[in-house]
Amino acid sequence: MKYAVAAALISLGLLVPRPAHGASVVKVDRATWGASGVPSYVNMYIYVPDTLATKPPVVFAHHSCGTPVSGYVGSITGIQAAADKNGFILVLPEATGQNCWDVGSTKSLTHDGGGDTQAVAQMAKYVITKYSADAARVYAMGGSSGAMMTQALMAVYPDIFKAGSARAGVPAGCWADGYASSNQWSNNCANGQTTKTAQQWGDLVRAMYPGYTGPRRRIQLFQGTADQTISYNNMGESIKEWTNVLGLSVTPASTDTFKTSMYTYARQFWKSSCGFTVFETWAGQNGSHSMPYEQDAILAFFGLDKAGGVDPEVAACSGDGGVGGSGGSSGAGGAGGATGAGGARDGGVDGGSDGGMAGVGGVQGRGGSSGRGGSGGVGGAAGTGGTVGTGGSSAPGTGGSSGSSGAAGTGGTVASGSGGSAAAGTSGGAGPGGTQGSAGSAGGSTPQGGNSGTGGSTPPGGGTDPKGCSCVVGDAQRSGSTAAALLLAAFGLTVRRQRRSRR
Repeated sequence: MKYAVAAALISLGLLVPRPAHGASVVKVDRATWGASGVPSYVNMYIYVPDTLATKPPVVFAHHSCGTPVSGYVGSITGIQAAADKNGFILVLPEATGQNCWDVGSTKSLTHDGGGDTQAVAQMAKYVITKYSADAARVYAMGGSSGAMMTQALMAVYPDIFKAGSARAGVPAGCWADGYASSNQWSNNCANGQTTKTAQQWGDLVRAMYPGYTGPRRRIQLFQGTADQTISYNNMGESIKEWTNVLGLSVTPASTDTFKTSMYTYARQFWKSSCGFTVFETWAGQNGSHSMPYEQDAILAFFGLDKAGGVDPEVAACSGDGGVGGSGGSSGAGGAGGATGAGGARDGGVDGGSDGGMAGVGGVQGRGGSSGRGGSGGVGGAAGTGGTVGTGGSSAPGTGGSSGSSGAAGTGGTVASGSGGSAAAGTSGGAGPGGTQGSAGSAGGSTPQGGNSGTGGSTPPGGGTDPKGCSCVVGDAQRSGSTAAALLLAAFGLTVRRQRRSRR
């Protein structure tokens, strides 16, 4: 019986049989991903799961020295399994035939300078276009040389990579000190001899992409305190670098101790102005260089431990309204919500708008500057405000003229818009004693007023229709009137017949 029911459901389209698992790591030809002006030894491998999310996120995973992709992928099986489960794409660049990644030459430490970092950036642009991937959710990770590449990408291409997780790496730019192109190695940096002030490190990073004015991205670092390949001194230098780049105090906001089955980590956390962790370090006590990846923590940091959603930083720092993505799409807010603590800007490759989102019905979020080359989601003219119903009062707008949702019914109050381009109001207003729904708040860069939500007519029947639509009430009244007319006509016909029979 159950098989017959399942077959019937499939035939109706209510159940879709899952395809057989066929995804694998495959090489993409250089001409296909558009390699241009970059080293010939850099190659691209990709893993696209059988079931791909709509607008999938992308993770770039970078191998260590002397490790081909075929060997490296076995060390990140948890990331690959999460890709299968949650539908994101995994890209595995390879420095074929090289000892390590080039993260020490000027060309690789310069935005679009023609080095290894630019090759990876070209891969990212290809994947976003080819698979309609989410340009606001492209992440980088790696270990050892791959960790150095991750930190370099966060410095050189913050317009593409939104977060990075690096295990046993060095600060961006450190590898240039004594860099040998013959084996892509730097003894000075590896041995922990390269030190700078926080300001010097920050200036070094900013010089790698001098024209960039957008947001700097969050980063997660891991390293064993007994690392004999890459000196643990580099963790301290990385802390100076990234706290300066992110505008944070060198002193963490909080610390704790975290134990796994293999290691005990001393962890430090730094938070942004909206209270979200944008920088964290995990020091593995007595850990060696080749510690395993803490894959669950990495996935959670990227927000890829579950399917769907937006980048966790954007979600945490945007209030309750919709999140402005590329092109500044607006989200509808509910009434009376708390203000967002500050907008997280989120432009994509050659960006959309980076604006923050105001909390629902509250004070407008702190908008950022728009992404490079993208069209901003700028709001329109201010709404004119709704007419207050009998006994109602108008709530003041915040951040400019409020965009009201239409006319309130008797006894209702009109909720003001919260600045920005307001989401369209629902079509029905409040009946006597009801309260009209408020306008939503806008995503994108800081709005200039906002178009008012479309108000609905007040239902003539009294109470507030939960969907804000008076059409149901109107139809019911018309149906009642029609029925009454028919009954009266029938009664009149009966009376006339009775009179005729009496005659």
